[in-house]
Amino acid sequence: MVKAMVLMAEGFEEIELTGVVDILRRGEITVTIAGLKDGLITGSRGIKIQPDAPLDSIKELYDILILPGGSPGYVNLGKDKNVIDLVKKYHTEGKFVAAICAAPSVLAKAGILSGKKATIFRGMETELKDAKYVDEPVVEDGKIITSQGPGTAIEFALTILKRLTNEKKAQEIKERLIYR
Repeated sequence: MVKAMVLMAEGFEEIELTGVVDILRRGEITVTIAGLKDGLITGSRGIKIQPDAPLDSIKELYDILILPGGSPGYVNLGKDKNVIDLVKKYHTEGKFVAAICAAPSVLAKAGILSGKKATIFRGMETELKDAKYVDEPVVEDGKIITSQGPGTAIEFALTILKRLTNEKKAQEIKERLIYR
C-alpha cells in the first residue's frame, strides 16, 4: 500500500492541499493530512479543515512528504523545526519530497535543493537559494517534485500519482477528471 503525508499549517493554500489529496485518493493512494496542530486549521482563504492527525503523533515514514503553499502557510511550515527535520529525513531516506507554490522555499531552507532543478511561485525564485530554477509548472529532479502554484495543482498531483504508481494509473485519473 502506497502512502502519502500532506502537511497542513495555518494559512495553507486550499486548492493545493485539497486538490492533491483528492487526486491521490482517486488514484488509491492512502493519504494522511498531518496538521502542525490538533484541531481545525484555517487556510489562506478562510476555509477550515480538520487534519487526519497531528504531525507529532505520526512516527512512521510514508512514501512521500507533500508540502502545500499558501501564505502564511509556507512561512509556518518553514518556521517549524520538526518540519525542516522531517524534510531532511525523507530526503536522506530516499523518499519522495514534493512542494508547491511557495513551499519549495521550505525545501531550500532544509538544504535539500542544492544543485537540484526546482520551481517555485513566480517572483520567489531567490528563495530557492542554490537550486537551479526552472520556469515550468512542475519540475522533477530525482525524488524531489516542485510546482508553481494553485493553477498547477492538478498537474502536480498527477505527476506525484505517476511516480507513486505508474503512467497508466495517472492517465486513467486524468481522463476521469476531464483534465486537458
